[in-house]
Amino acid sequence: MTHPTQTLLVAVDGGGTGCRAAIGTAAQGILAGATGGAANVTSDARAATANIISTVNAAAAKAGVAVETLERAQAHLGLAGIMTPQDSARIAAALPYGHTTVTDDRPTALTGALGGEDGFVLAVGTGAFAAAKTDGTFRTIGGWGLQLGDQASGAWLGRAGLQQVLLCHDGLAEHTDLTLALFAMFDNDPSRVVAFGVTATPGDFGTFAPRIIADASTGDPWGRAIMKTGADHLALCLDALGFAPGDTVCLTGGVGPHYAAYLPTRVLAGQTACRGSALDGAFQLAKSALLQSSGDCQ
Repeated sequence: MTHPTQTLLVAVDGGGTGCRAAIGTAAQGILAGATGGAANVTSDARAATANIISTVNAAAAKAGVAVETLERAQAHLGLAGIMTPQDSARIAAALPYGHTTVTDDRPTALTGALGGEDGFVLAVGTGAFAAAKTDGTFRTIGGWGLQLGDQASGAWLGRAGLQQVLLCHDGLAEHTDLTLALFAMFDNDPSRVVAFGVTATPGDFGTFAPRIIADASTGDPWGRAIMKTGADHLALCLDALGFAPGDTVCLTGGVGPHYAAYLPTRVLAGQTACRGSALDGAFQLAKSALLQSSGDCQ
């Protein structure tokens, strides 16, 4: 019988622009990882599931693990777009792993960033949420998806940039280098901007975030205004979670660290480097579930 510490662990961090997977064991830690396509189950559950499986298989190949052995693995997946227990159960049932837990991406990001300690996390990638951990209790704000939320996220930044393009085109605001550059990507045709927006996924909108972040960092007025609006929202979320100046706060995700230049000093006073990533958090949660189920809690 395989000792629990040698059982394969599968960890997945899935978002709107891609997913990451890791394979390992409780005894050896992460052995190998891989990256793959988008894994937002709200945007496209079938494609997300296929991308997850192929990315895990790629990680297994790098680790020298036969894919067939994954049917006995303990897995934890933190996925953008998971909203209900039914969502979790549906995705878990579609995956070929022995014991699978599927959550949204908030528990994995919080666990990875804080490494078991108390504190606050601003997790901002394609989507966004704020979270706090106090005495083992988790609280979160946001993460509701771009249609009704995800303020400050990469997707939100991209959409805000295109909204500003149309405002400038209509003469309601002055163009800047940023809005002119974004408009040029659509051949300066507002109808093409609108057509894009009608069908765009969060990941599609998020492709414009790097340009907005970069132009903001060099002083573009609209770039800075958009980033400042996002930062103000994140600070408001922290306040609602009970944040006090000096409390530990981690900025994580592909966009999160870029907000450091726009957040108030009272927030930055306690800024701490993240102990790990959301993928690390998923691996830790898979490990904890395995050891708990086996009664081996070393």
